Amino acid sequence: MDKTLKHRADIRRVPEEHAHSSIDATVETQLILDEERGHYLAAELRAIVDEEEALLRRALAAIDAAADLTRGGTQDLSGAAATAELRALRDEAASAAADDLPSLLHEMEVRQQLRRRGTGAQAVPDRRSPYLAHLRIREGGISKDYLLGHASLVDVGAGVRIVDWRAAPVARIFYTYREGDTYEEDFPGRVAEGVVEARRVLIIAGGTLRQIVGDGVALERGPDGRWVSGERAGLALQPGGAGTAARAGSLGVGAGLHGTRHAGPGDITALLDAEQYAAITAPPERPLLVLGSAGSGKTTVALHRMARIAAVDPERYPLSRMRVVVPEEGLARLSARLLEPLGAGGDSVRTLDAWAVELYRRVFGEPPPRLAEPPALVSRFKRHPELFAALRNRCARLRWEDTALPKLRRRLGVLFTDRPFLTQVVQASGGDLPMGVVEETVRHTLLQLAESPDKALRGIDKERRRAIDDQPLWAGTPDELARTLDVDDLPILLCLRAFGGALEKPPEALEMVHLVLDEAEDFALFELHVMGKLLGKTRSVTLAGDEAQQTAGGFAGWTSSLATMGVSSQGAVSCRLEVSYRCPRPVVELARRVLGSLAPESPARAAREGAPVGRFRFPDQAQAQLFLAGAVRDLIEREPRASVAVIASGAASARRFHELIADLPESRLVLQGEFSFAPGIDVTDVENAKGLEWDYVVLPDVSAEGYPLTDESRRRLHVAITRASHQLWVVSFGVASPLLD
Repeated sequence: MDKTLKHRADIRRVPEEHAHSSIDATVETQLILDEERGHYLAAELRAIVDEEEALLRRALAAIDAAADLTRGGTQDLSGAAATAELRALRDEAASAAADDLPSLLHEMEVRQQLRRRGTGAQAVPDRRSPYLAHLRIREGGISKDYLLGHASLVDVGAGVRIVDWRAAPVARIFYTYREGDTYEEDFPGRVAEGVVEARRVLIIAGGTLRQIVGDGVALERGPDGRWVSGERAGLALQPGGAGTAARAGSLGVGAGLHGTRHAGPGDITALLDAEQYAAITAPPERPLLVLGSAGSGKTTVALHRMARIAAVDPERYPLSRMRVVVPEEGLARLSARLLEPLGAGGDSVRTLDAWAVELYRRVFGEPPPRLAEPPALVSRFKRHPELFAALRNRCARLRWEDTALPKLRRRLGVLFTDRPFLTQVVQASGGDLPMGVVEETVRHTLLQLAESPDKALRGIDKERRRAIDDQPLWAGTPDELARTLDVDDLPILLCLRAFGGALEKPPEALEMVHLVLDEAEDFALFELHVMGKLLGKTRSVTLAGDEAQQTAGGFAGWTSSLATMGVSSQGAVSCRLEVSYRCPRPVVELARRVLGSLAPESPARAAREGAPVGRFRFPDQAQAQLFLAGAVRDLIEREPRASVAVIASGAASARRFHELIADLPESRLVLQGEFSFAPGIDVTDVENAKGLEWDYVVLPDVSAEGYPLTDESRRRLHVAITRASHQLWVVSFGVASPLLD
């Protein structure tokens, strides 16, 4: 028998508790065999497991003792034992570091109050999952262990310090530094200097340690109770992705990319495949519909076509009378950036909202009043195809004199408070709109039609009409909506004006010779109708989109979209891009699975293989965020030129995660589309990320709450997943999203 195998066979016969004493020192420092799984746990890893389990036992004992004290029970809270505990806490506080004091003083105050009352309930950590992480630091030659949890508990005698990770200053060291790092932090009253000796994320469930993830360590307890070591590489974002996302001078990633990873402006056309180039060269007078999955090059084709049209026939198609319109600010910034190397200029790019405000001012001769963001349900109603159909039936024969702005606003106010009319629209939607939208729209509209509180208080001094923060007294209340218009009202008013014939022959200053509508699945029919009128006789338009990525709701289908613009679908050139160049195969496959029944019949083909999708589940959000904060920090240290996105399900979740890495100069919280497209970390949400791409993408909250089992959630998660051009991580906590099953 081979010597190594014989050694292993000998170890198999030795009970685990006696294994170390039965083998020589050389073998002990190498491997301890886990017989059942065929994995080998290094002795130093076994030491980590023993250390963490011993620490957990002490912590649970301290929690049980504190719980007994809190409940009162048969303990004498004013007796010698309680007095001794208080004295020990005072002694510890007298020599404690500043970052220890809050926990110690809180513990002293709680115990003193309990002594005075004789009863009471102290908030102690939940013994089922008492803490999330373990940090050991050494300051001045003294090592101290801190356990990061949701509630604080200090037991001096047991050497247990559980601190609230959200408030304790020492928590900053955990997610700012790695093992072996020296740190220097400004804490209240002092500067803390020392070395991080241990830094580990811990999964504790039912009072049992289940998993240990540290800097260079990944250990997991199997169903049989044995500990095994996983590949640490599987818990670190893989290198090599920097530079793969779209940037200026590198539009699209087509056939010409192979062997030339980074192409300059002169190489852009060479990066396009034959299918993309055929679409770009379609005759300008024929409308073009570019469809395809995320990362297939839709934006590339649309922008290239516009630049080509302007270059080939600048007299008929001057750039000054072309527009690119997109739903979100982030995509507008990217489009402007990508147009620069094409010589098309970025000043022709508008967001839908900016386009509506600009056109409103030109058509009605005055700026819009104060604009408001409507409730999501009201916005969905105002953008729905059935509302467009109902208003067209009601207002198709408007006379010119009836399209004056005051009359249109009055008409709209009447219709949006007419319950039978609203109910008719909801019923026509076939269940797409809930009946609750009727009352929500009426309530919202009545608030907007009300007189401004400022007018009612006109006789009162201006100073007395404002709060301490210099805001109006009604700021943040429903009264704030008085005399406002919704952003979604602007296209509706413009459309009513068009119904009255005002835009049948648009003035030359308004007429566009070519329009590019990107992410067109998010355009409402009101917007498309007005845009069609502004095209005049040219009918030169490019629509790029993907029905699977709609996030605004109310998509009427491509045939209806074209018809509303006055374009026959038979006369349009249609191009469906089948290859996803942005996303590697694992990302493409996950995106399709998430779509479920919404996925197109013909699946997108991935142009390349790639790193597997990282899937991680944690009991709660705090653990997930602590784990991710460390991973993202590690990545940006290794690859400072990479673009990284943390795409949360909503703005609130994005803000919470950004707090953990806000000290990094490379981190940016982006919730209004203000992307710089510089290397670093963008923390954002799905709505802002649409149409963009990054080298690395992390989804920090793919849980049931953020992504329930609905078609809307399928599309939103699909959008988030397909932002990754190199590697994707999907993280859930609590109950994972059912879309991942």
